[in-house]
Amino acid sequence: MIDYSELKEAIIKGQAPVVPRLVQQFLDAGVSADQIIDQGLLPAMDTVGDKFKRNEYFVPQVLFSARAMKAGMEVVKPLLIGDLALQPRGTIVIGTARGDQHDIGKNLVAMMLESAGFRVIDLGTDVAPEKFIATARQENADLVSISALMTTTMAEMPHVIEVARNQGLRDKLKILIGGAPVTQQYASEIGADGYGENATDAVDIVRTLLQIKEA
Repeated sequence: MIDYSELKEAIIKGQAPVVPRLVQQFLDAGVSADQIIDQGLLPAMDTVGDKFKRNEYFVPQVLFSARAMKAGMEVVKPLLIGDLALQPRGTIVIGTARGDQHDIGKNLVAMMLESAGFRVIDLGTDVAPEKFIATARQENADLVSISALMTTTMAEMPHVIEVARNQGLRDKLKILIGGAPVTQQYASEIGADGYGENATDAVDIVRTLLQIKEA
């Protein structure tokens, strides 16, 4: 039985310099890259998400943990090229709505999704509805996540849904929205598939929408 406790603890505590060394030790011992990810890295970030939900962790701690997770992924990533045994849990296109330059919340959601095993295409801020959907089509995405931090830019969210519908993608493409002024009621009004109140909430909803079980 392989003991991942030290690796998990390093990620949970956000010890980015320590994680690559521990990951390399597992690789040197003959442990496969996908096993390290599935049994070490991903469960550690699930624990971080749980701590965030319980208000035991806050944004700075989550960011440190996500960076530690990313440092570990950088070690195993070269070994995954051409490896069909490990596939992303899904492809997510994420960005902040047109006219909105805020990105802290969006960045945190993107990092948490990546840490949960999703492939994330981050379009940044001030993203037009057409760009969200064009990228989703090009990347064969499963879900589009839109953030808005101002009430004025919330109005862009239904336009993204409308473009997806007009291009015949609405049935296969899930739409998730979030941000300070956004509510579940608004998500229901505009026909979004989900609403994330915070980063870990968003990850849970993505898992539910894409019917993915936790690691």
